[in-house]
Formats: sequence, C-alpha cells, structure tokens
Amino acid sequence: MKEFFPFIQIIIAVLLIVLILFQQRGTALGSAFGGGGSSGGSGFYATRRGIQQKIYWVTIILGILFIGLSLLTLVF
Repeated sequence: MKEFFPFIQIIIAVLLIVLILFQQRGTALGSAFGGGGSSGGSGFYATRRGIQQKIYWVTIILGILFIGLSLLTLVF
C-alpha cells in the first residue's frame, strides 16, 4: 500500500491546484497585478454560495488529506 502513496499524493496535489485556480477572488487576476489592493479602495466582501462553497470545502478536505498522506509517508 505504501508504494501507492506518492501516486495518490500527486493526484491530490493536481486536484488541489485545479480547485484553487477555480476559486474566484474579487477581480481575479487583476488583484494580482496591482488592481484593487488595500490602497485602491475597491475591495469588497462577498459570501460564497452554491458551487463556490462546495469547491471551497472540497479544497479544504483535499488539503487535509494531502497533509495526512504526507505524514503517513514519513511514518511508514
């Protein structure tokens, strides 16, 4: 079973990357390049609804699984 841990970790890591990229945050990539920072005054608070909330929780669960699997790999 322990020989499958690295493959499962890779699959979980790829899923985590995809889910993190799917999550929307304000102005998407515009905020990464300086549009809408703390000095811009265009920040707003939005609640997650529907599919966004499901993606959020699946991301958290996959993150916990990834950390747990990493710790199991260290132990065994």
